[in-house]
Order: sequence, then structure tokens, then C-alpha cells
Amino acid sequence: MSEREQLIYLNGELVPREEAKISVYDHGFLYGDGVFEGIRAYDGRIFKLDEHVDRLYDSAKAIMLEIPMTKEKMKEAIIETVRANELRDAYIRVVVSRGEGDLGLDPEKCPEPNVVIIAEPMEPLYGDLYEKGIEVITASVRRIPPDALDPKIKSCNYLNNILAKIQANLAGADEAIMLDHEGYVCEGTGDNVFVVEDGTVYTPPEDTILRGITRATVMEICEELGIPVEEKRITLGELYAADEVFLTGTAAEVAPVRKVDGRKIGEECPGPITRRIMEAFRELTKKEGTPVYEE
Repeated sequence: MSEREQLIYLNGELVPREEAKISVYDHGFLYGDGVFEGIRAYDGRIFKLDEHVDRLYDSAKAIMLEIPMTKEKMKEAIIETVRANELRDAYIRVVVSRGEGDLGLDPEKCPEPNVVIIAEPMEPLYGDLYEKGIEVITASVRRIPPDALDPKIKSCNYLNNILAKIQANLAGADEAIMLDHEGYVCEGTGDNVFVVEDGTVYTPPEDTILRGITRATVMEICEELGIPVEEKRITLGELYAADEVFLTGTAAEVAPVRKVDGRKIGEECPGPITRRIMEAFRELTKKEGTPVYEE
């Protein structure tokens, strides 16, 4: 991005960052009542824009939050925000909060949602660790079970994940992996989990995890590369004994794991299958996406 002032999309207008403000009575601030998406742009193309917008609207529908614009208008607003900030490689955060209400819980007291879009440059989430792998711990904080809150809802209330991230920070680890309510491997604080065993890639089933868009992309890549990929319950012991482990996410992309709870994973990191997937993912981001600028 150039030296020009950063512009934020706020309810239909692009405003300077210092002027992008909402009320302290907004229920997104008071209660985490809202939904969001994190999206990436690579070299002037927004990766998986349709999928991210679809998930945003699915999350909003689940919490009965009516987004005050069509999906097409939302996509146009996202593109406009990236273009206005003269970005080619960017991280994009889209937030739709319940809007301003009173101090009570009742969402009917919030007549108008707030729509915010932020686009800014982003360095790789794990810096230079993609070539040597990250270290993770398993958190004692369990993932909220689906009978309490559907994990497919990407809501603004991330306290569950934040508590696990605090544990990772205190342990000096790069990330924490959360277990589900039955003790099976679930997901990271902001990424999905994959393990490789005897040439097959495994990932936890969707019923207890966020429906990751990068996760789905990686599963498609595996199929294209002829690498067997399956969903299955993964125990902590299977995680420790895996030949390879990697995490996926919009911000994380494909991140190899070197150690889990101090246990070295595999013979090398990234492992051979993880490396193939990483390379294929990078190639995909170079050629796929919604153009931001006229070509």
C-alpha cells in the first residue's frame, strides 16, 4: 500500500481509519453479537471471495442477523475497499455487527446492523516458520460443543479461542490445538488441523469445527494430486504419532507443524506430503481469484 491514508468501509462509505467509529452501544462491542470473515487477496485477486461471502451470509442467517445489502453488493464493497487502498496483496476483514441498541440483550432493540470492511497489507502469519515448522500445544480449553453453539457460525465472540491462544502464549508456543467435548482433536484457535499417516491425509469431520475454506481447498488439492484424504476422528495419541501435521486457514495458509506438546513430528518438517500441498496451494493463489483491478 502507498503512503496514502488507509480507508475503511463503514456502512456504505469509505472513511479514513481515524474516523471509522461505531457506538459503544453496538451489540457487537457489548456482546460479541455479530459475524465476520477473514479473506485474502494475492497479486490483485481476491481468493475464494464467493465462498467467504456465502459463509458470512450463512453465519448471519443462523443468528437471525439480516445483512443490509445483497451478496453482490457485499462483493463489490470488498473489491472497492481493496482498490481504494491500492492493495494487491492484502488481508481483508469483513464484520457485520448487530448494531446499536441498549444495554439489554434483546437484538430487536438493534434496528440497523453495522457493516465494516478493513483491508490492509499482511505478512505471513507465522513469519519465517513455514520452512522449519511451528510448535503447538494442546489446550485444556475445550472447543464449545455443537449442542451449545454451532461451530459453523463464525461469530464475533471468539473468547473460547482466545483463552486457548493465551495458553499457547504462556507456553511459548506458536499455536494451540483444541480438543472437542469428547476429547478428539478439533481445530486450532484460528485454523483447521490435518495429520498425515502412511500416505493418507486425515482431518476432523465438520460437525465440531469451523467449515474452513482453506481446509476445503486443501482437500481438493489432495484429490488433484492423487493424495488420499479422509475425514475421521483423530485422537491425541494419533496426533503425536503422525508422520506429518499441518494447519490451514485464511491467515495461516498451509503451516507445517514441527512439534506438538514437545513431541517431534515426523522425520522432517515440512514433510514431503505437506510440502507438495504447500507448493500447490501457493500456485493456486497465483492464478485463481476475483480481480480487483481491470486487467
